[in-house]
Amino acid sequence: MSLLVKICGLSTAEALDAALGAGADMVGFVFFAPSPRHLAFDTARTLGRRVRARAQKVALTVDADDTLLERIVESLAPDLLQLHGREPPARVAALRQRFGLPVMKAIPIEARDDLAAATVYAAIADRLLFDARPAREATRPGGLGRSFDWHLLDSLDPGVPFMLSGGLDAGNVSEALRITRAAAVDVSSGVERTPGEKDPDKIRAFVRAAREAAAQLERGEIASPA
Repeated sequence: MSLLVKICGLSTAEALDAALGAGADMVGFVFFAPSPRHLAFDTARTLGRRVRARAQKVALTVDADDTLLERIVESLAPDLLQLHGREPPARVAALRQRFGLPVMKAIPIEARDDLAAATVYAAIADRLLFDARPAREATRPGGLGRSFDWHLLDSLDPGVPFMLSGGLDAGNVSEALRITRAAAVDVSSGVERTPGEKDPDKIRAFVRAAREAAAQLERGEIASPA
């Protein structure tokens, strides 16, 4: 399987360089004030230029208005918009058309019924991201280190590519891929020392573990779920 690896919540040149050096396919930048990974526009501009087309730049937003999105696009020049809030289908479609960029819609998962949203958004978005549903008291929708029952995605085919997120790290990404057969994985808190502070060694370990797992699956060395 040709696995895509995304390192999200990057906020320093050191962490970005570690992700790029490890061979990450996508690098994510967060524009959401409550998050410890939130970026100022000047920082986003500097880091965005540092990428130099070595990976796809992903701008993560949560129910952002058009003004904020315009500032994000101007400063980062992203390759993909990640909508991680409660954006309804019509809003997703409008943003995709307005900015002329591919859109990835995050869908929170806790139970099988939550997958119904995948059918709706798959008709509009270019890619889906399945993340753990946050606790009621949470102040942000992602980057919380929570996972969900990966078996819920067993044999799932939403019609567009999907990315697995939520509680992943170098120690469990192989099991997550074995169960879900996801074509892409996304990590943030799983490669951090403290919330918002990325650990370059953990970044490299995650990318290496994900690539090794994908190669083993391709060779049939990891059994599919029963």
